[in-house]
Amino acid sequence: MDVNATNIEEIVRQVLNSMEGRQPAANSGAGSAPAGAIPKTAHVAMLTSLEHYDVKEFPIPEVGDDDILVKVEGCGICGTDAHEFKKDPFGLIPVALGHEGTGEIVKMGKNVKKDSAGKDLKIGDKVVTCMIFKDNPDITMYDLNRQNVGGADVYGLLPDDDIHLNGWFSDYLFIRGGSTVFNVSDLDLYSRILIEPCAVLIHAVERAKSTGILRFNSRVVVQGCGPIGLICIAILRTMGINHIVAVDGEEKRLEFAKEMGASDTVNFKDHKGIDIQTLCSPALMYLCLILPSSVPVLPWHMPIFINSSATAADCASLDFSLTAAMPPSTRTLISAPRKSPS
Repeated sequence: MDVNATNIEEIVRQVLNSMEGRQPAANSGAGSAPAGAIPKTAHVAMLTSLEHYDVKEFPIPEVGDDDILVKVEGCGICGTDAHEFKKDPFGLIPVALGHEGTGEIVKMGKNVKKDSAGKDLKIGDKVVTCMIFKDNPDITMYDLNRQNVGGADVYGLLPDDDIHLNGWFSDYLFIRGGSTVFNVSDLDLYSRILIEPCAVLIHAVERAKSTGILRFNSRVVVQGCGPIGLICIAILRTMGINHIVAVDGEEKRLEFAKEMGASDTVNFKDHKGIDIQTLCSPALMYLCLILPSSVPVLPWHMPIFINSSATAADCASLDFSLTAAMPPSTRTLISAPRKSPS
């Protein structure tokens, strides 16, 4: 099955219709509850096999002193969700996906007073989650740019357990003590859903700055103007970087890239090969985010396909002197200019 924008929208529609169809009517069944009350059960869109979701109903666990129960209001669909749906590269099935979600606190333990940034938390606040630092609970949000956090877990990519409410593709999310959580009540729903993908790009750009790859006067090529690429362009502009070259195969995306702050655009469909040195100064390095160009621009983060084979092939035609290839789902290419012959 080819996972594209149309297919994903259809899958989401089927799952939502199934969940709505299973919602108990008022005063019918053990899972029902009066308006505003917390039901005894929650529905989860569980990926139970490749390319197949089952809507399952699980008891809502008792909230402990350090836990938070969140009623889900929305969630974006990431390229990682599409990869997991199609191939299960992480071996998580059965799994409740969804890591770009947000919702409202409906119950929390007595020890929960503030979020991970020190902001007060109360019932009714809107929140997002980040990571669960199981291997190093002393890591805080301020350490993320100074060390790797490979031992951290993410809601929406957790193996199934006796809690089950582990991803945002469900009625409720159960946030365990020790997790990062942020109060974002001042933002609207769509802005809250965009927090996770924006945070990914801010983190990437900050890491590039801290390693010296990216500087104030750098010239940057962003290949692929999907949601992640467009966000990257916006973040680079906030840093004062003025020369940003956006590369894509769709004119509509390139026009959007200009609105987001790109100084120049290149439609690779108009060229058999592009010498990057014609676009950027030979004295500088380039940070290239490899993203596909075939998914239509949507007003929300759904879907993002990262590193399709076509994109990798397109990038291979560019004139790079150094390529550091990461796993297909997370590939970032960092290139340095070719030295002039001596």
